[in-house]
Amino acid sequence: MGPLAARLGRAGRRLRRADRARPWALDTALVAVVFLLFCLPDLLHGGVVDADGPRRFRLAFTRLPLAAMLALQAGLVLPLLWRRRRPAAAFGAIAAVFVLQWALGAALHADVALFLALYSLALHGRPRRLPWACAVMAAALALVAARVSVVVTTVDALFFLLSTATAALALGLVIRTRRAQLAALRDRAARLETERDQRSRLAAASERARISREMHDIVGHHLSVVITLADAGAHACAADPARGAEALGLIGDTGRQALGELRRVLGVLRDADGPPATPAPGRSSLGPSDLSPQPGLADIGALCQGVRAAGLDVVYRTAGNTEALDGGVQLTVYRIVQEAMTNTLKHAGTGTRVDLAIDVEDTRLGIRVRDTGRTPAGRRTEEGQGLLGMRERAALYGGHVTAGPAPDGGWAVAATLDLTPREGTA
Repeated sequence: MGPLAARLGRAGRRLRRADRARPWALDTALVAVVFLLFCLPDLLHGGVVDADGPRRFRLAFTRLPLAAMLALQAGLVLPLLWRRRRPAAAFGAIAAVFVLQWALGAALHADVALFLALYSLALHGRPRRLPWACAVMAAALALVAARVSVVVTTVDALFFLLSTATAALALGLVIRTRRAQLAALRDRAARLETERDQRSRLAAASERARISREMHDIVGHHLSVVITLADAGAHACAADPARGAEALGLIGDTGRQALGELRRVLGVLRDADGPPATPAPGRSSLGPSDLSPQPGLADIGALCQGVRAAGLDVVYRTAGNTEALDGGVQLTVYRIVQEAMTNTLKHAGTGTRVDLAIDVEDTRLGIRVRDTGRTPAGRRTEEGQGLLGMRERAALYGGHVTAGPAPDGGWAVAATLDLTPREGTA
């Protein structure tokens, strides 16, 4: 049964493809089959009952001339050509010819077209038209039962005819329901595929934005430090060559640190064909952050030291249990502080004092970076990618960032993060 079922399934798929390509071909073939199987024998033998048949059959049925028989057969069979495009009209036309034929007392094998029309109406027509079609069918079959009552009892005739009509109706409804279910499944699969593609695009856009923020923070900060050190070294070379050499060494260290961080953040963009990385302890799989640099609060001291080397006086303090913060929070804090320090290097100038404070209180973390440098007009109105990046990072933890002139001079950046565990996070 397995190979036979497979062959039948393939034949059915080929038939459906051919029907979709040429829908008129199947309807024409159906009309031809009905004509050959049911109409041609009547034309050759003079109808269901010939002249030599039993007397009770000759009394029950009327023998029609060949032209009349051919006309009735055409009225019964030809409407099947539009049984799928206009199923209600096809059923109505066939039912009218069927009633006319039995009103004349003729019996034709082509009457099977009425059951085919009912099946097509149940399969392709509007469901609200089925009740009246069933009523018309019952009335027409009652007329047939009355005509054949001299041959079989009316009850037996009605039982056979109504059973056949019910089978045709049920078959059409079952196939219609099955097709609707398959269409719904195909539609759901298409929607799921679209949603999957959308999620992939959103994930890619989110990852690009994350990498863009990382690149901005890394490149912006380290280049600011390098530029400041280069300017200072250029001035120191003439008066104090040792200080100039020290500045060049710091420039090299800063460049190597920037290069290392860039290599790690660009590792996210590598193909997955390389050797698998090892997930962090306690994790079953790798996430995007496993391939990106993971500076934390422990690295803020080195960050401050680099800023001091560039000519700023940095005072750094912490309060609260900072060691209990998870890696994501620590990375966010580090990047916000890094961006604030970068802006200070750009705008405040050397000799500026910077006060950096990080406070952890229960479910709240506060960051404050205040410098005593000058606040030019451009800095008061600047709303660049750096401040936007800080706000985006803080928003990931339900926080916010404010930046502006300090009341007693200088510039202040304040950020607040909400450390309340969020649903769906470990």
